[in-house]
Amino acid sequence: MPGSPLDAVERAQLCDLLEELGPAAPTLLEPWTARDLAAHLILRERDYLAGPGLVLSGPWRRLAERRQSALATRDFTWLVSILRSGPPPGFFRTGWVRQLPSLNEFFVHHEDLRRANGRGPRTCEQAMDQALWHNLGRAPWFLARRLRRAGLELQWAGTGKTIRARHGQPVARITGPPGELLLYLFGRKAAAHVEITGPHAAVEAVQHTPFGM
Repeated sequence: MPGSPLDAVERAQLCDLLEELGPAAPTLLEPWTARDLAAHLILRERDYLAGPGLVLSGPWRRLAERRQSALATRDFTWLVSILRSGPPPGFFRTGWVRQLPSLNEFFVHHEDLRRANGRGPRTCEQAMDQALWHNLGRAPWFLARRLRRAGLELQWAGTGKTIRARHGQPVARITGPPGELLLYLFGRKAAAHVEITGPHAAVEAVQHTPFGM
């Protein structure tokens, strides 16, 4: 779909894959299935009461879990249709939301489904790589906030482009394509195709850090 916003491209491709694999397909987010993933994405955009519970803890989180579970009981074809229809009017149609959190969300969850079902890394279009790299640079401190006793650099493999994600010594470096770096920092360590280099203490600190939102 030439000229479409990148989040819309990821949304459409994810919906195609959901339809192809079916509701019981596994994801990297065990025990979630494809059905649970679709329900999660719909709740994020369309349930303004429970949606905050996806990032908050306590009663908000429990409310989100209950509503997501209820949503997941709906007809799978309906779930995919609602997801494919795009964000509803309001906050999730805002430009910066689509370019930053929504693009990250749909890219990562697309990979959650792809890689749990034997699909390897994609070769992204240059525009997608650039957008994901830009997003990594918008708030690297947040993605690396749980790292202790080390600094962290991100490097786009095959280029001289680097981002300082966290200050500190010694410094580890994670190298890979932008999408793989994003997956690693979103907690998909086992699935991300990256290389971690640097002093042993720094590499060990990175490997033991529970990255993720």
